[in-house]
Amino acid sequence: MKIRVLFFGLAHDVTGFAREEAELPEGARLDDLWKQYQKRFPRLAEMADSLLIAVNEAIAEPSRTLREGDEVAFLPPVSGGEEKEFFQITRSVIPTAALASRLKEPSDGAVVVFEGIVRNHSQGRKTLYLEYEAYEPMAIRMMEEVGREAKRTFAIDHIGMIHRIGRIEIGETSVAIIVTSAHRRAAFEACHYAIDELKRRAPIWKKEYFEDGSAWADGEFPQGLFAETAK
Repeated sequence: MKIRVLFFGLAHDVTGFAREEAELPEGARLDDLWKQYQKRFPRLAEMADSLLIAVNEAIAEPSRTLREGDEVAFLPPVSGGEEKEFFQITRSVIPTAALASRLKEPSDGAVVVFEGIVRNHSQGRKTLYLEYEAYEPMAIRMMEEVGREAKRTFAIDHIGMIHRIGRIEIGETSVAIIVTSAHRRAAFEACHYAIDELKRRAPIWKKEYFEDGSAWADGEFPQGLFAETAK
């Protein structure tokens, strides 16, 4: 099968090209592709701790199985003052450990990770799975806004927020917030603030599927503009 591969920034310099088409056997995984490029370009292996890899524009785990026509992008840290931080919507499994590792610095004494996990029950009913949808551009803007507020309010170094949409199975992560700081209290407080504000303000909706039907979960989004006129 054929996979389109993209390289950006320093990864582009290391390989000498921005894109190419790779041939892989059916059933190959993302880490199989990564091993091929490590052999061809040993300097890529040296960048492993700072690289993220996206499949079809979403950060992906190394165990991700690739399919004909997939687009894989090797992503070094972006330019700018907040190069480590991320505020994303994804349709893929959230690689929390890799993202936490990306945010950490030697000056950090604490890393606090919050993961929202899909549980198997809600309001006394057995949950089969969840589906999330979002107004993506606005949700990302809200994440960035909450992140800036957290950095102004708490003595933290970095913060990252990522929310998954689409179908999510029991036990999988729907949202992750990661905060790093020199001291634990600030990291805990900032993480608590961030998840509360994300749930309250971001246009992200959850539908719960039960054995006997489905329902949209009651949200915490601020009161609608037309609430008064509807009375």
